[in-house]
Amino acid sequence: MDSDSDDSFSNNLLSGTVSSLTERQNSSIPTVIVIGGGISGLAAARILHDASFKVILLESRDRIGGRIHTDYSFGCPVDMGASWLHGVCNENPLAPLIRSLGLTLYRTSGDDSVLYDHDLESYMLFDMAGHKVPQQIVIEVEDVFKRILKETEKVRDEHTNDMSVLQAISIVLDKHPELRQEGLAYEVLQWYICRMEAWFAADADMISLKCWDQERVLSGGHGLMLQGYDPVIKSLAKDIDIRLNSRVARISNGCNKVVIMVEDGMSFVANAAIITVPLGILKANLIQFEPKLPEWKVSAISDIGVGNENKIALRFDKVFWPNVELLGTVAPTSYTCGYFLNLHKATGHPVLVYMAAGRFAYDLEKQSDESAVNLVMLQLKKMFPDATEPVQYLVSHWGTDPNSLGSYSYDPVGLTADLYERLRAPLGNLFFGGEAASVDHQGSVHGAYSAGVMAAENCQMHLLQRLGNLEKLQLLSCRHEILESTFPLQISRM
Repeated sequence: MDSDSDDSFSNNLLSGTVSSLTERQNSSIPTVIVIGGGISGLAAARILHDASFKVILLESRDRIGGRIHTDYSFGCPVDMGASWLHGVCNENPLAPLIRSLGLTLYRTSGDDSVLYDHDLESYMLFDMAGHKVPQQIVIEVEDVFKRILKETEKVRDEHTNDMSVLQAISIVLDKHPELRQEGLAYEVLQWYICRMEAWFAADADMISLKCWDQERVLSGGHGLMLQGYDPVIKSLAKDIDIRLNSRVARISNGCNKVVIMVEDGMSFVANAAIITVPLGILKANLIQFEPKLPEWKVSAISDIGVGNENKIALRFDKVFWPNVELLGTVAPTSYTCGYFLNLHKATGHPVLVYMAAGRFAYDLEKQSDESAVNLVMLQLKKMFPDATEPVQYLVSHWGTDPNSLGSYSYDPVGLTADLYERLRAPLGNLFFGGEAASVDHQGSVHGAYSAGVMAAENCQMHLLQRLGNLEKLQLLSCRHEILESTFPLQISRM
């Protein structure tokens, strides 16, 4: 094949076309094993299935979705994992699928919110004793927090070595004592830091100053998936050969074949494999690689951070709280600050979701679910003395879940620029997906999705070039026709 044909093929792939293998002279259709049934693995499997490859997806859980998990036990959808679309715009790679499924988004913030996934338009904050915080203090401290973050950019420029965001904030406050806060204002500042930590699912003393604000966040603000992410997962999984309760124990990679061994002893042979398991699983060495992974890959896995964020969803028989989007508790440390998402405002269901990140998220997992709920209810009853007990509750455990071992990746102090590139780099017949392998959007659902698409396209090109007969391929339009929909995104904000 000449180089012009090569370029043409690459361009077709990049423009969103898929290849059909039905015209191949060689009657044996390439087989690809996808490991991990989260949105990244499902996206990869969808691309290859629609390109007429033989695809088998192995998932260790008894359900698909991975760190996306829409629970229906309350009688309404509640996302206990990912719940926002970060970047409510047509540029978002998930937008066409969300549009085609007719799903509605509830926008909780615009582009410039200091809280990332929320604007301070609809909120109420309380101190630990349950007293309401005057909104004027919240607004004034927001301005101070923005100024502090702006000053940390100068700290970054002045220091060649990386440091934590918390250390940089400390340096700023030493240089600019006028930015220091006292009393209630100090507690509000801690709440802002707490919300920043929630974005990264890690404490501020763990987050890289060099990298924390370098992410290319898509425009359009942030939107809650009102029907949950489950319809997206189901759509991607349609007609895919999915084997649940199939925990991969070993991956043997040869020159033309990959052999996958599952814990129950069953093995699968394929031409290639796409690995989309959570970074926490790779970090824990729960999958044995033969031959062993090279040092450059091992160091990428070990050096990227994995954060933790947990949710406590509470369903009540009646609404006793105000009609605001978020309820917060300010405290002397960011660790003890809190945040409730009011799903009633967005969905009409009497549900509050308490969210905890970083060390506090791990500490919650050390308690029983009942103790965790009691802890949260104690604070809620101080805020609202007429609060009733929840009729149902759900508690996530992403940090200790053996299928995830964390929520999503973040940039730890000292992170080197090429780590993510090394994580997603193929190894022979092995390709890597998952949110941490995203090019620009680690830690997000659309980042996980696009990483799966990229891994599938790279795998597809690799196999077709190796197996030959590219000239025989009949190129089809678009990955899947469902994505052709041009309806606008449905966005609400009450």
